[in-house]
Amino acid sequence: MKKENTKENIVILHDIRSVENVGAMFRTSDAVGIDKIYITGYTPTPLDRFGRKRGDLAKSALGAEEFVLWEQKKMVCPLIAKLKRDGFTVIAIEQDEKSVDYKKISAKGGPAYGWKKLAFIMGNEVSGIPENILKKCDIIAEIPMRGKKESLNVSVALGVVLFAVL
Repeated sequence: MKKENTKENIVILHDIRSVENVGAMFRTSDAVGIDKIYITGYTPTPLDRFGRKRGDLAKSALGAEEFVLWEQKKMVCPLIAKLKRDGFTVIAIEQDEKSVDYKKISAKGGPAYGWKKLAFIMGNEVSGIPENILKKCDIIAEIPMRGKKESLNVSVALGVVLFAVL
């Protein structure tokens, strides 16, 4: 019996440089039930420029790229504007002075509870999400770091947040 999904949840991958990270995020998105992934900027897609399946992405996605709907958009800002018009709450996963602890937006009782449409945006592994994009997001959420390293791998961060919030 297929579970009924009453919410719509998407992921935006903006300027992700590693094809392995993209594959891992497809796999995580499938595991948590993401409805669609938007690929923006120079993020690699499951197909190469000739329309052939990318073996390197498929290897880390383990076939999830076949099940999760995806669409490539050149520019992320018009996409965010359209999603907001369509009723999505846009959540950037980023370290920023305006960010809140990701646990505070949990669908288990935080502000995400009751929201019907969520869009999670992930940015470049080194430089993150640019300020002009962060300004367009409804929420900036971060994962507090307790160790010496200042951040997690982008695909790991996506998994932590998606499983906690959804």
